[in-house]
Amino acid sequence: MSQAGAPRHDPVPIGEVARPPFARLPDPVSLFRLRAQRFAVLALDHDLAPYLRFMAGLSEAQHRVQDDLPEPDLPPADALTRAREFGMPPLDRNQFVTSPASEATLERLLALAPQIDMPEMARAGLARAAQSHPAARDAMVRAVLADSMPVEALAEHVYVAAALQVHFARMAARLDAASLVPVGDGACPACGGPPVSSMVVGWHGAHGTRFCACPLCATLWNYVRIKCTLCGSTKGIGYLGIEESGDTIKAETCDSCRGYVKVLHQYKDPDVEPIADDVATLGLDLLLRDAGYRRGSVNPFLLGY
Repeated sequence: MSQAGAPRHDPVPIGEVARPPFARLPDPVSLFRLRAQRFAVLALDHDLAPYLRFMAGLSEAQHRVQDDLPEPDLPPADALTRAREFGMPPLDRNQFVTSPASEATLERLLALAPQIDMPEMARAGLARAAQSHPAARDAMVRAVLADSMPVEALAEHVYVAAALQVHFARMAARLDAASLVPVGDGACPACGGPPVSSMVVGWHGAHGTRFCACPLCATLWNYVRIKCTLCGSTKGIGYLGIEESGDTIKAETCDSCRGYVKVLHQYKDPDVEPIADDVATLGLDLLLRDAGYRRGSVNPFLLGY
């Protein structure tokens, strides 16, 4: 494991002034297909190849289930207005209620999933999820949204998490990005959840700025660099990495809370993807755990590590 030097900002290209938007909403039509492609590429010559290929297949299924799904219900206009006025997430995961659209999304995903090449443990989890009764499915939904999936039942919760990703991304895509406001350090302005990772981007007009990525609704939100995304501290920030990732992926560590969240330098590799590259750099998580840091980000496909 290597440690970067003193934290510094990368320069903004001459003639370009970075004026990033606060939030960037997902495009569900392309989101999951691009994620599937990234997982497939990362699986090549990787120690986690079987799992990464499974993730590629699951992401492709997430893409395919969207055809002709019912429109997701959004909160009424007055609730959206109140959320903005009081600095609350408009799609508050703690207030989520299942709907025909969310139930159809899960049903379709469970119907498509048997076609995926997957480890036996994942296939057993799929069978349990498909055979579960409504109350059990509702309990799994609650566990996923609370980031409290039981270790002994992670396999079946993966499919519920995948369906919720599709549903929340579809809801987030229908929000007005300009209406989103900060709701707290390390909290998605759309759904209120923690980030999976952050990216230093190379987008026109935002080069060199950082965006946190939500693992549930895929909203990206602008966040100051060299500042802990978990506790907001600007002291004791460091960057650790492994040789396999070069300078593209680092873990931003915080000595104040002893947590870390990975930083993906998208301007160096435009193909990096917040969920996929987080999974593929599990080795970095294991090294940081041994170094005494706790993983502060949430990825439903990396729980148990």
